[in-house]
Amino acid sequence: MGTSKMLRAFVVLGSLFMILFIIIYWDDVGASYLYLHTHVSPVPKTPAPPPLPPQRPKASQMPSFLSDIDAFVNQFLEPGSDEPTDPAPADTGNQSEKAEERYVPRQEWKVHMTPIAPELRDRQEQRRRMLRELCTNDSLTFAGKNRSFDDIPNQELKHLIVDDRHGIIYCYVPKVACSNWKRIMIVLSESLLRDGVPQRDPQAVPGELVHNSSMHFTFNRFWKRYGKFAKHLMKVKLKKYTKFLFVRDPFVRLISAYRNKFELSNEQFYQRFGQIILRRFANQPTPPAHADEAFSQGIHPTFAQFVHYLLDPQTEKDMPFNEHWRQVYRLCHPCQIQYDFVGHLETADDDAQHLLRLLKVDNVVEFPVTPRNVTNSSWEADWFRTVPLETRRKLYKLYEPDFRLFGYDWPESILNE
Repeated sequence: MGTSKMLRAFVVLGSLFMILFIIIYWDDVGASYLYLHTHVSPVPKTPAPPPLPPQRPKASQMPSFLSDIDAFVNQFLEPGSDEPTDPAPADTGNQSEKAEERYVPRQEWKVHMTPIAPELRDRQEQRRRMLRELCTNDSLTFAGKNRSFDDIPNQELKHLIVDDRHGIIYCYVPKVACSNWKRIMIVLSESLLRDGVPQRDPQAVPGELVHNSSMHFTFNRFWKRYGKFAKHLMKVKLKKYTKFLFVRDPFVRLISAYRNKFELSNEQFYQRFGQIILRRFANQPTPPAHADEAFSQGIHPTFAQFVHYLLDPQTEKDMPFNEHWRQVYRLCHPCQIQYDFVGHLETADDDAQHLLRLLKVDNVVEFPVTPRNVTNSSWEADWFRTVPLETRRKLYKLYEPDFRLFGYDWPESILNE
């Protein structure tokens, strides 16, 4: 009987020891597996070295995975060469013409012999310098300016789209050509296939897929894939990858958001925001139940009512600003992320061409040609005519960080009588 009890005790202790061993082993090896399976741009293969005779490493010589994590990850994130990553088969002279025709090299980066125009380089340097200076001095203050990247909540990183194939991070800003840039990111990441072949034409990406979250790998989804190493891997990619965003005049962006979401019948935005604005600022205690019904009666929020809604302290007590009118500094965190390229919608043609060339993908995609946006800055005064002067100045204070960080002048025609 005593022997049986001792045997059971040994079995239990042995099982616990094995479980503990597996947990410790997986903490190192399992984490390595996650990094090894991160989708990154392929690097040239090198012949494997001859196998060494097995040796039992001493405990003092065992490297710590965490202490060497940067070096381990960096080997997978080194920028690729300008040579194609799918090299053509060697010319042996014995292959048939038919065999040669079967080889179709994949589209790859282009080596440019002529330099980018100095004025475009100077423009980018000026925009980046302005961001650096305003983020490091005390001339401009706003909530969250001095926090670290580690302090940014995961949910606030959902606008950062990653393309591991080309080493690109794009922070999208709604109402700033983000649909077209999302199309380009889908093409570059090859996340959309047609008959097993990656979609190559940005304009052929269906509209319903452009804003589908499943088509984009964003920073806020790192936690699910990489677990406790998510934040560290974000920092590595922010250091290695090319980061860009596009912005526009903050007031013009607001007008564009209003026109798109409230001047047109939009059931989703009418239910979530339109009815609230009508109740608070349009003397409509019981507004129509649906957008079509309201529009048929000529009922919808005015631009002035929309501005009052933005300035009402109760608005953000109920919920954060919607992304279409949330400030860019809250979407893209320019004081925590050092962007390599800052595009302006006002110079979109030149900036898009410059950026695609900088990324060395201008032989793969072109920025879609679209009609000029009809929300023009010259119309600002007309839109704000029904908004009291004091209210306009309060609205400027709400968006002042975006004006100053991205180099937009004080809107004198709107804020001065």
